[in-house]
Amino acid sequence: MSKDLSKDKPKEKSKAKPKPWRPFTTNCCTVDNQLVLGNLSRCRPTRAEFSRRIVDQFPSFRRLSFSDLSSSSSTRVTEDLAHNFGSGLHNFQLSELRAITQNFSSNFLLGEGGFGTVHKGFVDENLRPELKAQPVAVKLLDIAGLQGHREWLAEVIFLGQLRHPHLVKLIGYCSEDEERLLVYEFMPRGSLENHLFKRISVSMPWSTRLKIAIGAAKGLAFLHGADTPVIYRDFKTSNVLLDSDFNAKLSDFGLAKMGPEGSETHVTTRVMGTYGYAAPEYVNTGHLTTRSDVYSFGVVLLELLTGRRSMEKSRPKVEQNLVDFAKPYLTSSRRLRCIMDPKLGGQYSIKGAREIAALALKCVSPNPKDRPRMPAVVQILESLQNLRDMAITNGQWPAAAAPRSGRNNVRGMRRDVRAGNYWKPSPLAPSRKG
Repeated sequence: MSKDLSKDKPKEKSKAKPKPWRPFTTNCCTVDNQLVLGNLSRCRPTRAEFSRRIVDQFPSFRRLSFSDLSSSSSTRVTEDLAHNFGSGLHNFQLSELRAITQNFSSNFLLGEGGFGTVHKGFVDENLRPELKAQPVAVKLLDIAGLQGHREWLAEVIFLGQLRHPHLVKLIGYCSEDEERLLVYEFMPRGSLENHLFKRISVSMPWSTRLKIAIGAAKGLAFLHGADTPVIYRDFKTSNVLLDSDFNAKLSDFGLAKMGPEGSETHVTTRVMGTYGYAAPEYVNTGHLTTRSDVYSFGVVLLELLTGRRSMEKSRPKVEQNLVDFAKPYLTSSRRLRCIMDPKLGGQYSIKGAREIAALALKCVSPNPKDRPRMPAVVQILESLQNLRDMAITNGQWPAAAAPRSGRNNVRGMRRDVRAGNYWKPSPLAPSRKG
């Protein structure tokens, strides 16, 4: 689960097991939805009641033309969701999902993180007559409090309505007692993060990296081009999933937000996301726009170019933040090859790498207005698909190793910071796994 970035310092993780959802015991009670007695500030709503408040208080969901969710019970929440989505989404029973994952067996575990666990399952017409036989991914959310339930509900509402070849397909959901689950199409290649950064992974070819960048860019362009733009807010390599042909699909819409409408220039919200990917103006002000997603996309472009993570505390200090480290190398072809992913072995297009570096530099501009829009990003990336000027065949590989923390490099970095070309982030919460 992505972190709250509004704090100056990350909180230490508690070792205590998250407590199940339980209303606070206070001196208030309700009878037939009418408050009888008590202190409202101390009365914690039920999850179902909170579902209604999301619709009431957050116009983002009302803009999607959904009727209010019930305030009465978990059962009514699922009934209201079923009413809105009809046969488009399946309302699974917990027993059904236990059966297809063999009671969430570790043998079927696909991954885990702050959000909970994901298990592989299989559905067919024997489970539901209208289901085609296919493998699925079942996400069992580890919900502790309102934020977890809110993210579950956001995923159901956004993915229940949005359909696109580069968005992961939500097949169904489950809301039973205190359990919240989501059922997606199975993505056999896993996440982009695993292919780029896991040591056991085979090097990803240049053409595949470009294909993934184009697919992810199309997904974001679709979201931003909706009648009311959708801001993804958590674009990163772990949320880009790959099918068997390495087609990229965006997943995890728990932090998605409806964008500004009319004369509004931004939406203001609590700062949530992942350290290293969040746009600086969003972290500093809470002002969120589609250009915030463009910044995150630029960070992922740099990861595709360099094979480095957005944040790596194990590296020398001047190399820990990828954006800060890479910027001086992006305007020169000679310098760029010093930070290209060595796993590529020179098997990349010289012009393609140069153009992507220039595009990434625009995307991570400190000024949001200088960042390109996603349709323009798609157009640039698609124009690079057929280039064959490989570095290794043009005498530009191997390249000299990138300077690490030498004196000249550090001076250059400091000079750029003083000139205002770099964003120096305050300590933020680390990224979650998954």
